[in-house]
Amino acid sequence: MGIKKRNKVSAEFSMSSLTDIIFLLLIFFMLTSTLVAPNALNLKLPGSSTSKVTSTSKLDDVSIGRSGEFYLNSRRIDISDLENTLGQKARRAGAKNLDILISPEKGAPVENVVAVMDIAMRYDINGILAPEK
Repeated sequence: MGIKKRNKVSAEFSMSSLTDIIFLLLIFFMLTSTLVAPNALNLKLPGSSTSKVTSTSKLDDVSIGRSGEFYLNSRRIDISDLENTLGQKARRAGAKNLDILISPEKGAPVENVVAVMDIAMRYDINGILAPEK
């Protein structure tokens, strides 16, 4: 009866190469995160000021329904007509800066709210977001 020699497999693992890779990845993500420019909407948050207060009765109200329909001063309007109308009003207002009230219903699609905010940004219109409760 022959005695079999057992081969022991070494269970050791060198961690030095793994730590090198982790540090390289950490440096890479730290450098690339500082280079990324945020792509966000420039929102004006409410705050205290001594400037004049605009009455909401003078503002054009852009409402957005739950199923995505648009209303300008309680009159149903298509998004392209809304853009044309707001563009004309912004050109007429000139340097006086046009203000609009954006009031989406609860559950209105976010894409439609962003579409109205995008129109306001393109025509340099001050949009006041006032969601319904």
